[in-house]
Amino acid sequence: MPVSVHSVIATNLATTVSSNRFHRNVSRRKISSSSVKCSVETAEADRWVKLKNGNDSLEICRVLNGMWQTSGGWGRIDRNDAVDAMLRHADAGLSTFDMADHYGPAEDLYGIFINRVRRERPPEYLEKIKGLTKWVPPPIKMTSSYVRQNIDISRKRMDVAALDMLQFHWWDYANDGYLDALKHLTDLKEEGKIKTVALTNFDTERLQKILENGIPVVSNQVQHSIVDMRPQQRMAQLCELTGVKLITYGTVMGGLLSEKFLDTNLTIPFAGPRLNTPSLQKYKRMVDAWGGWNLFQGLLRTMKSISTKHGVSIPTVAVRYVLDQQGVGGSMIGVRLGLAEHIQDANAIFSLVLDEEDVNSIQEVTKKGKNLLQVIGDCGDEYRRI
Repeated sequence: MPVSVHSVIATNLATTVSSNRFHRNVSRRKISSSSVKCSVETAEADRWVKLKNGNDSLEICRVLNGMWQTSGGWGRIDRNDAVDAMLRHADAGLSTFDMADHYGPAEDLYGIFINRVRRERPPEYLEKIKGLTKWVPPPIKMTSSYVRQNIDISRKRMDVAALDMLQFHWWDYANDGYLDALKHLTDLKEEGKIKTVALTNFDTERLQKILENGIPVVSNQVQHSIVDMRPQQRMAQLCELTGVKLITYGTVMGGLLSEKFLDTNLTIPFAGPRLNTPSLQKYKRMVDAWGGWNLFQGLLRTMKSISTKHGVSIPTVAVRYVLDQQGVGGSMIGVRLGLAEHIQDANAIFSLVLDEEDVNSIQEVTKKGKNLLQVIGDCGDEYRRI
């Protein structure tokens, strides 16, 4: 039966889900405060999520290592140093890697990495490693042979018989060839070349249409942060109803949501940290659209107070907040492999529990910002604006 978006966003559903999420957080607080052992067990239980649709499922780490930073613009990546860093992340339990066909050498690095895992780690370790990639084709006619050819390229680069997940992006909704592409991807899944089919940057309307066409997508990767709460306004309710999970990126806004940018003034040339990466420049534009630098500083000060209270960093608070949102299965942290590491901060996310006071103090600031759904549009619309 087709799913109605209007029924999905009904007030009673949103209220029920919000109440359930609050009670889950209360339960986690009670467990984590009972003993150190219980705290560790709770954190480990929170580390994993199963993405599922019908008979298709994939268990991933809820904090994903994002590999956009290998594509250039963040510093020169040394291949050996990068693979060593991937092993350190996996050894620390951060075993899910997200990449794309157009992220420079990302898929090739994963291929080298997975072969080292096969040689140097036990079989049960290998089972925990997941490589999620994306295919971003031009909006041309999607034939079976064209789709197969491109998926085979990723399989070869990543050196795997089957892709753990293929996340599909489409540039032009006026061209409904995306349905043809997804049907061909589903056929490849049935052949064993893809384990799960997913989406990236699709809006609520198109996600519903895809599900109504019987495409068993397990997740949709979208931009989502404390500043950009658009996914919670429409998308999350559909996900809650259908079981599709959100994987979020931009959750620490390229590093803007960090101590580095607290109490800085970017309006004075050379007075503050440089916005010297593509992600910092991208998310600074989001800050401007949301409410500007002064309001953002108020948010950082609030988050600093919360992070100090819990003995963690601002980015840890930022990711935990989004992971606690409706429909969110996992959140991305970009990794500058071989150049910088934040493994300790990432692992602290699993044991962090934000209480009602924390959440309220954050929302007191964010409610002063603009509604980005009205400014930009639904999830992914920023990539399709003329």
